[in-house]
Amino acid sequence: MSRLDGARSTISMWHEGDYSAHTQGAKDVIDNARGLACEAIAGMAVEGSREPFRIADYGAADGGTSIDLHRATISALRARAPHRAVCITYTDLPRNDYSALFTTVNGGRPGVTSYRDEHDDIFVYAAATSFFEPIFPPGTIDFGFSATAMHWLSALPCPVGDHIHMAGAHGEEREALRARALADWRDILLARASELKPGGRLLTMNLAFADDGRHMGNTGGANMFDVMNHLWRSLVDDGTITASEYRRTTIPQFYRTPAEFHAPLLDPDGPVHRAGLRLVHAETRFTRCPYAARFAEDGDADRFAETYVPNTRTWSETVFVNALDAARPPALRQAIVDRYFESFADLVRSDPEPHAMDYIHECMVMEKWRPEASTKVGS
Repeated sequence: MSRLDGARSTISMWHEGDYSAHTQGAKDVIDNARGLACEAIAGMAVEGSREPFRIADYGAADGGTSIDLHRATISALRARAPHRAVCITYTDLPRNDYSALFTTVNGGRPGVTSYRDEHDDIFVYAAATSFFEPIFPPGTIDFGFSATAMHWLSALPCPVGDHIHMAGAHGEEREALRARALADWRDILLARASELKPGGRLLTMNLAFADDGRHMGNTGGANMFDVMNHLWRSLVDDGTITASEYRRTTIPQFYRTPAEFHAPLLDPDGPVHRAGLRLVHAETRFTRCPYAARFAEDGDADRFAETYVPNTRTWSETVFVNALDAARPPALRQAIVDRYFESFADLVRSDPEPHAMDYIHECMVMEKWRPEASTKVGS
């Protein structure tokens, strides 16, 4: 039985391929990790098996941001096991746009080349099941991958009373969110430990609090979440939304620290370590906001606002829509959220310099322990 609460289960990324089209930064993060993924494959015993090599992409959205990483990993596999079939299963929530996903991976999106155009014997599937729970039978996955997805919480233990995001939470609210996030991470790792074959590997790239306190959208200049919160609260001040609607608006995310990510894998008495999952490599990575980087080159404030703000909207819009009173007609709820993001774009257009959505990720390679394996921790 799923633990997802009603609010969490109605969250979704933009559909019809628009998520990948407006999230170049998320794709840059994944593209920059192709070498890490190929190194992970290089450390696996892949030759000699007649079994298909099974890949799982957890929290895949429309598949566009990870398609080039999977092309690289499949090429790395085939260089050593040229005749081994590959089965890749994309997982996400039931509301995900799987039609757009299959259009992408079958080469039907303009400007996107699919790995299926380059390799034979590739079999693609989807599973509409949350990664907070087991998705595959025990011992069936060779390589798992997830990027910019596991910061979402399985349930919201409490709203953040005076902010829209955990980055603005304090005291008991913050501790409640942290406790939920740590329990979720344990459950995620236990599910993956069950699914992986002995010697199988898992690569995750999760939004994180860096050791210096930076996090996505807060790496210098304006704090993106503070800006978004200020603009949403201003709709209370002008009477557009009610105070209770504002208080209901909490993006159900939490950014863990590197130590919090590593701890379950390093505790020899903990359930994750006992389940056989080991940390092979870990590093914290910074990825520049591509829209801010382009603005620094061309100085086009209009273009910056028209690309940067939709990037934030792809993953947050449903949170704002769902926070509004259900008694409001759907068209009115959408109009309010449209106005909100238009005000965000106007603000960025008028003063673009402070704004950016740079990324901070904790990148980790994990392995399902096998008796003959030797593992190490990297940093």
